[in-house]
Amino acid sequence: MKTCLFLLLALPALVMADTPIDFELPGLDGRSHLLSEHRGDWVVVNYWATWCAPCRKEIPDLSNLHDSRDDIVVLGLAFEDTEVEAFERFLTQYPASYPILLVDTFDPPPALGAPRALPTTFLVDREGHLVHTWIGPVTSVMVTDWIRDNG
Repeated sequence: MKTCLFLLLALPALVMADTPIDFELPGLDGRSHLLSEHRGDWVVVNYWATWCAPCRKEIPDLSNLHDSRDDIVVLGLAFEDTEVEAFERFLTQYPASYPILLVDTFDPPPALGAPRALPTTFLVDREGHLVHTWIGPVTSVMVTDWIRDNG
């Protein structure tokens, strides 16, 4: 009986894991961004904040990844309760070539939830499925190796 109850409770989570995820967030560029706009590409979704030293260190490498691969898109999710102008000033010192999206820290995208630590990076496959999560710093080599070995 306990096994049946466990399976019934776990079943919705198993079904949801096979469902493509999506979210819509405003960007610093002034437009709304949908994750689903990038179907057909691998999407690296990187939660970061201006005060996070490892996050700052990731920006040049993630920019290079975004610029060097036609099949990979990076989206930076700014997880910090601050003014847009503060992000814009920060990005003059730490320029990112990929879109920076603004996350309401009290209402993060339900498909991802709030990060347990910063940085946190999610990998979304070409069909929109969340396939891997890194908690802590990530490199382009880690991402491309994962895609090569598992994609």
